[in-house]
Order: sequence, then structure tokens, then C-alpha cells
Amino acid sequence: MEAPNVFERLNNWIKESVTIKLISIGILVLILMIPSSWIESLIYERQSRAESVINEIASKWSGEQTITGPVLVIPFTKREKIDKGKEGIEIREWEEKAFFLPEQLSVESKVEPQILHRGIFEAAVYESQIAVSSEFSKPDFEKLGVEEKDVLWKDAHLIMGITDLRGISKNPALMLGGAALPCEPSSQIGLSVQSGRSTTDTYDNSTAVAPAYPQSPAFENGVIADLNWEKADDFSNAVSVKLGLKGSTLLYFVPVGKTTHVKVEGPWASPSFAGNFLPSNRDVSETGFKASWDVLHYNRPFSQQWVGDGHKISGSEFGVKLLIPVDQYQKSMRTAKYSKLIILLTFIALFMVEILRKVRIHPFQYILVGAALTIYYSLLLSFSEHVGYNWAYLVASLATVILVSLYSISFLDSKKLVVIFSFLMTFFYIFIFVIIQLQDYSLLLGSIGLFLIIGLIMYASKNISWYKEGN
Repeated sequence: MEAPNVFERLNNWIKESVTIKLISIGILVLILMIPSSWIESLIYERQSRAESVINEIASKWSGEQTITGPVLVIPFTKREKIDKGKEGIEIREWEEKAFFLPEQLSVESKVEPQILHRGIFEAAVYESQIAVSSEFSKPDFEKLGVEEKDVLWKDAHLIMGITDLRGISKNPALMLGGAALPCEPSSQIGLSVQSGRSTTDTYDNSTAVAPAYPQSPAFENGVIADLNWEKADDFSNAVSVKLGLKGSTLLYFVPVGKTTHVKVEGPWASPSFAGNFLPSNRDVSETGFKASWDVLHYNRPFSQQWVGDGHKISGSEFGVKLLIPVDQYQKSMRTAKYSKLIILLTFIALFMVEILRKVRIHPFQYILVGAALTIYYSLLLSFSEHVGYNWAYLVASLATVILVSLYSISFLDSKKLVVIFSFLMTFFYIFIFVIIQLQDYSLLLGSIGLFLIIGLIMYASKNISWYKEGN
């Protein structure tokens, strides 16, 4: 018999070498990482698309709402003397504003949620009835260093901040001491109420005009109500507002009261209590929720009264967020991150079958199995958008296990091996599903599971003579 030449010996060595087989499997795993990254990009794209559609729906209804106020604004005249030596004394006068927050603020809001659809996407919107009652203490201008004669009581007004004026569904009913007050909407609260009026005085033939500049708290959109006070004795402390307001997803309140009590309720089973304060009391059931907050002025980062602009009423908002349980994109992304692990474990299982049972599996067969494992994530994403993540995971996993198991009949030499291989794939998918569901313990469970899998592989390969010819 003629001895095989060098090329035939090299070819036989490549076919029989375990090292070459391992290297080829590693290269196939690396190649399959490319479509896996495409799947992750597809999930990001679909999630971005869903968010943009939800924002578009919300923009046509009304945006997220934050209620601020009421805030009492009283202008006053401020003077400054400038000694110009021989030219005399120049008196500059201009108007500034003093802002006062209520001593007591109580808010009750009933939220009626709705779900708007755009194709397969959903957005949570709401209509709310908001009742605000507040009490102010009489402003003490003496503490501010302002003389009574300089206070412009006739220009006093109330402002109330509303993030999106398009959400006002009914004319606001504003009451002061039991009397109705007319109010007007404005998108420039701090710019539209006589800020910048200047006066002129002449001393020693010198004339000065004070510069005009806008003064505004941290919000611009809202409603304004002139109080029409003529003198300090006209002051009235009780202010109430009834407001019909539409919004989307989020309803926030700013604790402008020295003591603030807010109560919100509505028929929504999955609310999220967001912002800088958690409710002091809450009750969430399948039929709806009730929550209440109690906030003191010690808890917020702004003062009870101030003069001039540059003072921000922010940093202490709180409220409720209406969540739609659409976590399929996040769960699909977390699942896709395990694609490398699933492919690697499946290939290791096939490789162990080759070694232990002397079965020959062609690299092209590895590629087809890997392709099925990769397409699985596309199935998972597409089904989850229609039936939810859990059902989609079940459907995609069953379809993939059945497909790969039926294909494995073509290269596995017994039905018993096919059953064992199918069981291993089923175990892998159940293992990943449990990890995804148990977020707090996912790292712990995943580490223990992988440790056990490595231990089983070690046990299965303990009797293999890796350097023995023919292995």
C-alpha cells in the first residue's frame, strides 16, 4: 500500500486534530458575534422608535405637567442715591418685585388615565381635576427694608405655574377670600406683568432712568390674576384654585407652602411615585392608587420669600408617573447580552458529543445551529412587541429548540443524544429566563449556575486523553 503523501497526512491531521477543531469553533463563535451585535442594534432602534412615537402622541395631547403655586407677587419702588460730587446727587428709581409663598398649601387631584394607541405602541395620558387651597400671611415689607409708601399694592398679582398650557381643559376658577378673580394664561409670566417700569426724578439738573429687566421665578408658563388691591388693608389671605388639566405620563407638584399636603388618586394599577419625595401614605391595588405627601419648608431648597429675579423654585418636585408595563425592550436587550453565552455553551455541548461519541459534525452544521440561535433574538423582539416578553420568550425558545433538535437528527447518531441535546438547550433558555426575572439575584444565580456548568463539563471530560492519537 502506498504511503500517504504530505498533503494527505496534513489533511487527515486537520480532520482529526482536537486543537484545530477547538480553534475553528472559536472562530465560528467570533463570527456569530457580528449578527448578535446587529440584533442589539435592532433592539435599540425599536426602543427608540417606541419612545419617539410615545412622545409624538403625548405632544399632540399635552406634555408632562408640573404645578407650581400659587405665588403672590407684589411690586415695589426701589431707590438708590448716587453722589456725583459737584454734579449733585442722582436718584435712581426702578421697580422690583417681592415674591411670597403661602403658609399652608393643600392640593387634591383626581387623575383619570387613558391609553392612546399608535400602531403597536401605547402612551399613557390623563385628565385630572385639581383643587388647590392656600393661605398667605400678610407680607412684612419692613423686614425687606421697604417703606410702606413704596409698595405698589395696585400692581399685586398671583401667578401659578403650569408646564404645558395646552393641557388646560377648563377655565381655571381662582377665588380670593371667596370672590372670583379673572385670570389670563401666559407663556412669559415673569415678562408680562409690568416688570421694567421706570420712574424719573431730577436733582440738581441730573436726571436718571433706572434700567428695566425681567424678574421671574423658575417657571414661565402659567396663569396670572390681578388682585386689584388699592392699599395694604385690602389684603386677603385665602386663595383657592380649581383646575381641569390634561397631561401625559407625569403629574408633578412643587411644595411651595410652608407646610404642603398633596393627595393624588386615580384608577391606575401601576403608578410610580417619582420626584424628590416619596409619599407619606400610599395604597396601590389592581383597581387604582391613592397617595399623599406632607412636605415642610425645611425639606426644600428655596426660601419662603425673596426679592428680585434669579431665585429658582426647583429641586423639590414630586408626584406620580403613570407607567405602562412595556419592559420588553429592556428585557430583550438583557437577554440578547446572553447570546454569546448560549452559543458558546451549545457549541461546547456539540463538541463534547463529538469527542465522547466519535460523531463528526461539520463546521457548516455548527454555523447553521449558530444562525438559529441568533435569529432567536429577532423572534423574541418581534413577538414581544405584540404579546409581551414572557409569552414571546416561550414561543421563541420552543421554536428554536424544536428547530435545532430536528436538525440535530441529521448528525447525531441516536435519538437518545438528540433528547439529551434538546434537554440541554431547554435548560439553557430556562436558566437565562430565571436570571432575567430575578433582577436582584441575577448576578448571584448566574455565577452559581455557570460554576456548576463548568463543573459538569470538567466531570464529562475527565476521562478524555486529549493528546492520545485519534482523539
